[in-house]
Amino acid sequence: MESTVKTPILVDAKSRLSDILVEVSWREIARKYFGKSSSWLYHKLDGIKGDGSEGGFTPAETQQLKESLLDLASRITTAASKL
Repeated sequence: MESTVKTPILVDAKSRLSDILVEVSWREIARKYFGKSSSWLYHKLDGIKGDGSEGGFTPAETQQLKESLLDLASRITTAASKL
């Protein structure tokens, strides 16, 4: 009998990011940091796959999203310091 190890998937990203959801251009994050469409990212944020089944961010995608938000934060800080 084979045991299947499931990779944990982050399905509650939208609630974790609720404080910034309307402030960020998710279309630009999808394009710039993932090379994907905005609908792909919105589905991930909603915890679903394109076919409507349960999905979300894989651990690698979660890390990539975290790094993209940290990069954006750094860019905002740099821009603000120039004022």
